[in-house]
Amino acid sequence: MIPMNTNDSHALIYPELSYTIVGICFSVHNEEGRYSRERQYADALERKLKEAHMLYRRELGVLGTGNVVDFLIDEKIVLEIKAKRIITKEDYFQIQRYLQILNLPLGLLVNFRDKYLKPIRIVKINTPSKKRFV
Repeated sequence: MIPMNTNDSHALIYPELSYTIVGICFSVHNEEGRYSRERQYADALERKLKEAHMLYRRELGVLGTGNVVDFLIDEKIVLEIKAKRIITKEDYFQIQRYLQILNLPLGLLVNFRDKYLKPIRIVKINTPSKKRFV
C-alpha cells in the first residue's frame, strides 16, 4: 500500500469541480471539432454548463481593468478558452493576472484548436513575484 501524502501544499485544488469542467470541455471539443471559432466554443460550453446545472458567469469584466474572463465557474475557477494554433507565455500571464486580481486559486486554460485537448491547470502564484501580474 502506498502512503497518502498528507501535505496540503501538494493537494489538488477543487479536484471534483475541475474534473467536471474538463469533462464538459472534452464533450464540446468532440462535438465542435477543432476548427470552430472561440465564440462557438464558448456558446457550446455555456449550453453544457447550463445542462449540468453549474453556477457560472460568462464574459466577466475584471475589476475595471478592461480585461474579460471567459468563464468564472462557481466563483472558484477561471476558465479561459482559446482557439489558436499555439498557447503562448502571454496566455499563461493573462490567467495569472486574473487569478491575482480576483484572488482565486485556480485557472484552467483550454485551447480547442489542438488535435487532442490538453487542459492546463494554472495555480495562483503566492510569492513576491506575483506583483508583476497585477
